[in-house]
Amino acid sequence: MLKQINLKNKVALVTGAGKGIGRACSIALAQAGAKVIILSRTKSDLDKVAKIIKRTKGSSKSFVCDVTNTSKFNSIVNSLSRLDVLVNNAGSNRPEHFTKVKKSDMDYIVNLNLKACFNIAQICTKKMLLLKNRKKVGGSIINMSSQMGKVGGPIRSVYNMTKFGLEGLTRGMALDLAKDNIRVNTVCPTFVLTPMVKNFFKNTKFKKDTIRNIPLGKVADESDVATAVAFLAADSSAMITGTSLVVDGGWTAQ
Repeated sequence: MLKQINLKNKVALVTGAGKGIGRACSIALAQAGAKVIILSRTKSDLDKVAKIIKRTKGSSKSFVCDVTNTSKFNSIVNSLSRLDVLVNNAGSNRPEHFTKVKKSDMDYIVNLNLKACFNIAQICTKKMLLLKNRKKVGGSIINMSSQMGKVGGPIRSVYNMTKFGLEGLTRGMALDLAKDNIRVNTVCPTFVLTPMVKNFFKNTKFKKDTIRNIPLGKVADESDVATAVAFLAADSSAMITGTSLVVDGGWTAQ
């Protein structure tokens, strides 16, 4: 019997929702029936996403927030009536050779990709647990990882470090929260045609080498990742926790 991706009556929060993967995830969750809370540092980006969601008869609420501002994020989450799904998506990269990594760049990536993800997940989990029947209705946390949380990559040592760390965090969280029926998983995309990757692909050699490393011979679309996220958010994946959904075109199979 096929389980549908149905998020009706669920409240889902997406960080880094203004562009790229976060934008696509927000739209997909709304299309599946969730009321979506979208966060980004840029109001104009949020307004565009909200318009798309409204046009598709979805429901959303926007907040301008830098996810490294823990106190502001905490106040936003506490203002919500309930929370069922977290898409812990905000993140970035500053590619540098290991010997040339600047301390300021390492601190930026670690603070955003790892520390902020931990803080966000903890705040959202506490909010989820306030619902008296949480064990019955369940909950889902999706940490946005990467194929670089599974394998190494050149000029990506710090990014590797944060994504491998996120994989470990996810598994520990999954075990701690299983008794409350809150599932925790990662989605691990390959290179996705986001604004950030399009910028990287201005280097034609890098683009060619990247596509050559993907057995399917193509990069992912934002919708490929968003569909995986929606599946993990819904009861369609009710027995999946503490693992990764790898959307990499076969990169890590080699």
